[in-house]
Amino acid sequence: MTIYFDNAATSWPKPLAVRQALDAYFGDAGGNPGRAGHRMSIAAGRVVLEAREAIARLFNVADSSQIAFTKNATEALNLAIYGLVRPGDHVITSSVEHNSVARPLRHLEQQGVGVTFVACSPQGLLDPDDVRTARRPNTRLLVTTHASNVVGTLLPIAELAAMARGWGVPYLVDAAQTAGNVPIDIAALGVDMLAFTGHKGLMGLTGTGGLYSREGLQLAPLMRGGTGSDSELEIQPEFLPDLYESGTLNVAGLAGLAAGAALLIDAGVEEIHANEQELVQRFLDGAAAIPGLTVYGPADVRQRTGVLSFNLEHLSPSEVGMLLDQRWEIMCRVGLHCAPAAHRTIGTYPTGTVRFGWSSFNSVEEIDFALAALASLATLGAPHRSWAGAALS
Repeated sequence: MTIYFDNAATSWPKPLAVRQALDAYFGDAGGNPGRAGHRMSIAAGRVVLEAREAIARLFNVADSSQIAFTKNATEALNLAIYGLVRPGDHVITSSVEHNSVARPLRHLEQQGVGVTFVACSPQGLLDPDDVRTARRPNTRLLVTTHASNVVGTLLPIAELAAMARGWGVPYLVDAAQTAGNVPIDIAALGVDMLAFTGHKGLMGLTGTGGLYSREGLQLAPLMRGGTGSDSELEIQPEFLPDLYESGTLNVAGLAGLAAGAALLIDAGVEEIHANEQELVQRFLDGAAAIPGLTVYGPADVRQRTGVLSFNLEHLSPSEVGMLLDQRWEIMCRVGLHCAPAAHRTIGTYPTGTVRFGWSSFNSVEEIDFALAALASLATLGAPHRSWAGAALS
């Protein structure tokens, strides 16, 4: 039995509808969207529009033109951060951010931007009051993840959005781990920008993603070039989404993304989120009986998404990952997960953790099988060790 627990990196398997959408694209719509008036170009343009409108429905965005497609969440985050922040500005973020946020901010620090990394708790929880006290007169941006890619802890983005709105400061959310896994209603949340990737919870392909930006919030584009619109001008169009979409899009990937989003709308993201929380609870209950197994993050599954990190006290994360793959065909991720600050926050730097990332394709039976495997690993090399206890609050 092959078990895939690496959905936090990329989801697998891709649904049949997604694969069928690719076949349909290559058969009927292989042209370049917006670059010609023939039928295949028009069909490709329709694929892009359908993907944009599907994402807008999924996130409850009234105007789909506010969604610009990128090749991943990292590009979307860079578009938002570099599109707004200038030397002399100040940015607030959290201590559990992925490097796709941390690295641009560290680079901007070298350009004269002030950055405050607000400390989260060892469980990855962020106190909005700590964010409030970090504000400065020159604060230009608040940016946080929606859920930690290391421990799966959900941050209070609705409360943070209300706080930022009161300040008149744009709020950017990194939804790489929650888009498609956790309900996101942009109209209700009031976030100003939201970056997402297509190849994780949205069940699409790598090389797809995007940025929602609210009306009236204009960013300097990362790139300028061909858009298929205003071709008579040598300056970038100023209307959305063309302002941010230079060059030919990954139309095949967007065909798959549209199909994935349509499946999520039909299935209901609320049900998917509830199922993932059930899997997390099942794992937490079983893990409590395994000596030497330390699980990180909050004990309350309502504060989590379907991502969980752990360690076995007598084995390194890389050893655990290798043995799970070789002996039990369980695929997961080990190490620092591109988020060293998050590991410093939870106390696992520089070794890292073993990370399981679940999806709606995983089952309770797979959780139980993995727990049995970990119980077996717990006996390797440490037959007389006692349980150190799980780091759960």
